[in-house]
Amino acid sequence: MKAKKKILNDFGGIMFSTDPSFIYESETEDVNEPLPNQQQDLRVMLDRKNRGGKGVTLVTGFIGTTEALETLAKMLKSKCGVGGAAKDGEILIQGDFRDKVLVLLQKEGYKVKKSGG
Repeated sequence: MKAKKKILNDFGGIMFSTDPSFIYESETEDVNEPLPNQQQDLRVMLDRKNRGGKGVTLVTGFIGTTEALETLAKMLKSKCGVGGAAKDGEILIQGDFRDKVLVLLQKEGYKVKKSGG
């Protein structure tokens, strides 16, 4: 998932403190615990926004560590024979490989749905 941007409201209205020993205590963020493949609910879609008209296959909904995301992305990229990236909890595969990615993820045991047009 995308990391939430910090805004002024996140700090409870505190902008500046003149106390040199003041330490702002923020809430600890939850670490995404990896779910088993059968419980993952992934969406596969074709995305052309902000890419100069070139389409990429986008896989969203992954819950787990960044290492597991990178490993899954590497497997998909190698099976499709194209480049791509894994960032912000999403996997980008260059080109329109929705059907192939859908089949590959189902073989790995993920719950996958085709999303978008």
